[in-house]
Amino acid sequence: MPDTHDLLEKIQALPPERIAEVEDFVEFLRLRERDRALLRAGTAASVPAFAAIWNNPEDDAYDTL
Repeated sequence: MPDTHDLLEKIQALPPERIAEVEDFVEFLRLRERDRALLRAGTAASVPAFAAIWNNPEDDAYDTL
């Protein structure tokens, strides 16, 4: 994993307009990670509910498809 100190030095060496681009990109990554975490949490929360619906004898025929 890259050293945070090295990364900060590289960012500080950039011109101001590039630093703004880096900030925008970091914000994009942060929001994307938050969205993915919410999706994972929602998926995990729905597993028990769907298991109760999907795991039934009437739907066993679909298991062979």
